[in-house]
Amino acid sequence: MYKALLVALTTSALCTGAVASTAAVRKEPLDAATLSAIKSKFGKLMELANKHDFKALHGMFWQSPSTLLVAKSAIQSEGNWAGFWGNEAIDQKLHDIGSSGPVVLAPDYSKLKVVGLTRDVAESYVPMNITVSYAGQDGTARPFLMIINWLRVGKDWKVASEIILPVPPVPAAKG
Repeated sequence: MYKALLVALTTSALCTGAVASTAAVRKEPLDAATLSAIKSKFGKLMELANKHDFKALHGMFWQSPSTLLVAKSAIQSEGNWAGFWGNEAIDQKLHDIGSSGPVVLAPDYSKLKVVGLTRDVAESYVPMNITVSYAGQDGTARPFLMIINWLRVGKDWKVASEIILPVPPVPAAKG
């Protein structure tokens, strides 16, 4: 009976510890108001991008050589898609894309997801259609995914990295 009691107490303690640690892991580091504010910042980012307001877009990004934009490249040596690091490179890339002709970003806001990674870092994800005629693209709206890492800078949230990925076409059915 002593062994059975010891096993029961040990099992109970282990289960309680596992539940407590699971609850701690699942706790969202950012409250709903903060997540909502980041969603609003995302909406503002899309508005500025569609207006080609390069100066205001510059202010949305974290001012650091570690800031990253992944986008279509027009230079063969960079590959088809490339990373552009630092604000000067990002400003130039956004200007080049925006000056190439009409650019329209149309996010599916119903699928916009923002999560807190820490108290000072958040991530957003959204599928979108982008219409652009930059670097050989034909100006047809195509599906993309946009993933943004947001960094708290003072009381504001800035884009630390923006990754734009083309969604490949569905392969043709065999047979």
